[in-house]
Amino acid sequence: MGLIIRILISAVAVWVATYFIPGVSVTGGAGTYLIVAIVLGFLNAFVKPILTVLTIPITIITLGLFLLVLNVLMVYLTSYLVPNFHVTGFIAALLFSILVSLVTALIDAIV
Repeated sequence: MGLIIRILISAVAVWVATYFIPGVSVTGGAGTYLIVAIVLGFLNAFVKPILTVLTIPITIITLGLFLLVLNVLMVYLTSYLVPNFHVTGFIAALLFSILVSLVTALIDAIV
């Protein structure tokens, strides 16, 4: 039950982010938001830790700012894997990842 609630919260966060960020668009219905949330969660759970370990030296040199680039990479990869989800530009992907993280944390704190 907790996993379903987290996916729904992430889908709401994706919807909020696509509403406020002009470079991000989702065509389709609520199912597309759920698919984006599931794919993004899967990538963040399995692919991002591997990339984080592989890029430790550059992360140390940049004092952790390279992790933002990894977040953008996860958003781009999600955009590539989900056909109805489109991100145009690095700044849009960066803002999307930040806003989704903030909205998810806020809703998790409330619920």
